Amino acid sequence: MGTGTPRVVVVTRPTFYTLAIQRHGTEGQARFVLAGRGEDVDRLREQHAAATNILHAVQSAIPLSWRRTRVTRSELDRFLFEPEDIVVVVGQDGLVANVARYLSGQPVIGVDAAPGTNAGVLVPHDADAAAALIHAAGQDRLQSVQVRTLVSLTLDDGQRLLGLNEVFIGQRTHQSARYRIGLGGHEERQSSSGVLVSTGTGATGWAASIRRCRTCDVTLPEPEEHRLAFFVREAWPGPGLGVHLTDGELDSGQTLEVTSEMDDGGVAFSDGIEVDALVFDRGRTARIGVAPERLHLALA
Repeated sequence: MGTGTPRVVVVTRPTFYTLAIQRHGTEGQARFVLAGRGEDVDRLREQHAAATNILHAVQSAIPLSWRRTRVTRSELDRFLFEPEDIVVVVGQDGLVANVARYLSGQPVIGVDAAPGTNAGVLVPHDADAAAALIHAAGQDRLQSVQVRTLVSLTLDDGQRLLGLNEVFIGQRTHQSARYRIGLGGHEERQSSSGVLVSTGTGATGWAASIRRCRTCDVTLPEPEEHRLAFFVREAWPGPGLGVHLTDGELDSGQTLEVTSEMDDGGVAFSDGIEVDALVFDRGRTARIGVAPERLHLALA
């Protein structure tokens, strides 16, 4: 950290209870609508109260003399992180993935806002542990930081995506996508349900489910390993189409190239955030590889 006053950026997302009230206007209306779907508003309110208490405990642990700000998930693409920020994510594991793409080495402290519900891989701490880590980060005394690999996707016009879990290229509707794919001098035209390129963090999610459903020699990477795995989903062996370059591994420095042959509907997005997708229409080329950026996850 520098010599200035530390700034703590607390990142949150609305609870399911908050979203239900926003959608339906009042708790009574939400109760009426959700009851018909088998949902219990009282349970959602209890989860909301528990998450709110955890958030308040985290915010109370920030020294009064420090700078602080709070950002919601929907504001991340418009928020300017400072190089020496301390980022505290209070929510689900996926919220850490959402914020990772906007950072450049700042320490991230993950706090589980719903213990027993989340996997807790990226949000392993409770409020007390987070308080200790916040103070340690402010004094440059973090003892354990896990440096996780990100995947980078760059279009030929300079647009770029980062993903903590994975990047996906395909049709917006998840129908057949047509493209050319190339790696290490080998190239083929394909029609498939899309191409997924996963990091070691994403290797426990979408990539793991794909890997379990096929026989191949791909070994999924570890979270801190500078290596990626890619999978083509349901490649179709039609006329003029290949089904051989359908999975593999990308070491640091290797690049997978995909050139779109889709007239419309082609997209590229990361970590399941389709609203931030890049347009991937005919003629555009995406280059995917290990990103130079890393997620610095602070651990107790």
